[in-house]
Amino acid sequence: MNAKRILEKVKQFFREVTAEGKKVSWPSKQEFVGATVVVIFAILVLSIFIGLVDFVLSRLFGLIM
Repeated sequence: MNAKRILEKVKQFFREVTAEGKKVSWPSKQEFVGATVVVIFAILVLSIFIGLVDFVLSRLFGLIM
């Protein structure tokens, strides 16, 4: 392939990406913030749970060994 053909393919790709991006139904700011809060809360809860399980299991193995 020559450079001109490659350049045309790249331009066409970005035109198609832009067209598809316009079709997307983007969330509102309120929806975005709400979803972000849910994700952060879920991460905190799971982190605490995993930390507690790790702590308990390490203590149990410490008593056994």
